Amino acid sequence: MPLMRPLPLSLFALATLAPVGLAVVGFVWGGVWVWAAFLYMAFLAAVLDQIIPLVAQDGTAEEREFPAADVLLVAIAGAHFALLPLAVWAIAGPSGLSVGERGLLAFACGAWLGQVAHPAAHELIHRPSRGLFRAGVAIYASLLIGHHASAHRLVHHRAVATPEDPSSAPLGLGFWTYAPRAWIGSYRAGWAAEDALRVRGGRGGLHPYSVHHLLSVAGLGLGFVIAGWSGVLVWIALALHAQLQILLADYVQHYGLSRRKTAEGKWEPVATRHSWNTPHWFSSALMLNAPRHSDHHAHPARPYPALRLEEDAPLLPWPLPVACVLALWPPTFRKAMKPHVRRWQRVDAEGSAGSGAS
Repeated sequence: MPLMRPLPLSLFALATLAPVGLAVVGFVWGGVWVWAAFLYMAFLAAVLDQIIPLVAQDGTAEEREFPAADVLLVAIAGAHFALLPLAVWAIAGPSGLSVGERGLLAFACGAWLGQVAHPAAHELIHRPSRGLFRAGVAIYASLLIGHHASAHRLVHHRAVATPEDPSSAPLGLGFWTYAPRAWIGSYRAGWAAEDALRVRGGRGGLHPYSVHHLLSVAGLGLGFVIAGWSGVLVWIALALHAQLQILLADYVQHYGLSRRKTAEGKWEPVATRHSWNTPHWFSSALMLNAPRHSDHHAHPARPYPALRLEEDAPLLPWPLPVACVLALWPPTFRKAMKPHVRRWQRVDAEGSAGSGAS
């Protein structure tokens, strides 16, 4: 029987920032600190999720205000902008680390960028504050995927679980087929959505995609300053590692779930049943409650500590990081997910029939 406890903001802070400290010490001293950073990002979440049966409880009304929640997002953003160039220096520059240590740090830092910096940027682009929003855009642009800030808000949230959303994977589609389709499709759809928004609002100035591209080029330029062309290649490699995890999360969290069309030919409203969720506590703290995905789609502006685990939401049988690793082997993932998707489709169909929905 799992324990039920609300996650304090201090746990979010510890889970997200501890690996940065380990990595930075590893940059200087190498050895055991490098291994600690690697093991933290590679195994700790999966192990703690399994050996401690804790399910994070929904916070009280007072706790849901979480006035310090945005402070942690800013701290993570700052850590991101420090860690990325430092990692490039440690991996490609004259850090004195061995080849093996550089490889372990590349994995640890890339995993942090994809599993912590990405969820933080995702939260920031949903904030009404222009400063916080721009920080989220800058994080994505530094990871060479600035278009995600446009496509996620303007396309994914509107068209999720329909064929109109490049980031929603239908049942049977393998990840390696999905990934290029989702990246290119989101890039194009986000650009078109930004164009339409500029026409409707009569906006001038730089196109958002121009800002994304300029920031990405600036990041690669910094990589060159740090360690020449090797620095550029390592910056790209770290960004691709993070992008892989962004795509994996989108793939897993909507795999096989779809919205129906109403009698009027419109897509039914987005509901709890259109996203996969996980109840595991440590990966939720590490990823800023990103595994509570249904509630995020229902309330995009709700702060991450306040996201709820809805009782009728589809649940993955594994922690989200484990599901993402499994998705790298499409035949295994499809076979493992098929009974869960089919079972949820039956529950969904029975509920719709009982309610008389179209």
